Amino acid sequence: MQRALLQGTPFVTPWNSRSTRNNGGIDASAATAVVIGHVAGGTKTIRVGAGGVMLPNHAPLVIAEQFGTLASLYPGRIDLGLGRAPGTDVPTTRALRRDSKSTGDDFPRDVQELQSYFEPAEPGQRIRAVPGAGLHVPIWLLGSSLFGAQLAAMMGLPFAFASHFAPADMMQALQVYRSGFKPSKHLNRPYAMLGVNVIAAATDAEARRLFTSHQQAFTNLRRGMPGQIPPPIDDIETYWSPAEKAMASQSLACSVVGASGTVELELQEFIELSEPDELMIAALIYDQTARLRSYEITAEVRERLGAEEGKVRVPAGV
Repeated sequence: MQRALLQGTPFVTPWNSRSTRNNGGIDASAATAVVIGHVAGGTKTIRVGAGGVMLPNHAPLVIAEQFGTLASLYPGRIDLGLGRAPGTDVPTTRALRRDSKSTGDDFPRDVQELQSYFEPAEPGQRIRAVPGAGLHVPIWLLGSSLFGAQLAAMMGLPFAFASHFAPADMMQALQVYRSGFKPSKHLNRPYAMLGVNVIAAATDAEARRLFTSHQQAFTNLRRGMPGQIPPPIDDIETYWSPAEKAMASQSLACSVVGASGTVELELQEFIELSEPDELMIAALIYDQTARLRSYEITAEVRERLGAEEGKVRVPAGV
């Protein structure tokens, strides 16, 4: 998303795509901290976050120093989302961290280690993040299963659920997180963000056509052929098999596709059902101009919903 547009919208926080490597895939960059610096440097007031860093691939000290640097350059504007999935294949994981013993099972301990580097340095402390020690960098836990919800609740951290591509456990994960939440020095109540795909255009038909790019990309991924975002097509039914359609429809169930009025109605229904504290908006659209226009329409809808509800923030996710 262009930085000037970001600064001019009512969105709260653009979250940049996660630091995974889906070889030949659709992520703009696996160097999340670099992209965050670029966006933050071209804007003045908005928060910018990672959605997120897959911690099993990285040494916690390195991430602490990267985001400590960002927080020093852009005080009060940086958020750090952490995920447990490796997000890539075994050879790439080894190349990233060069530790074949590192697994997602270490994630809770890695999160605690990362948190420790943001604490004020103690006299004689031998390992410290430079910069990082003593800085406030809000940490979110990301998840697409119940594990992340349970861990976020136990650690008293905000939780972001990947309902935009893994919606099956969304409501149960919210229940687990909210019912099991333990207040911490970081957060005194549960605070949940949900991902939702929003493809907005001038008409419902145009939005549905734009959405075929996402549907194709998902199908290609399941076929083991990830690649760049494909251009939209007129008839998605000619592209996939009935089984592929069923799988895509289930995984992309949290998608709002249509003109402004349709988007407003369906987002309102989603908000009433799940009661999120924030939404992360994703728009996998082939044409950049159409993508930016989709975010503009969504921003207008957000303003109308905010005026009606006054309680739900709808940040942008890119």
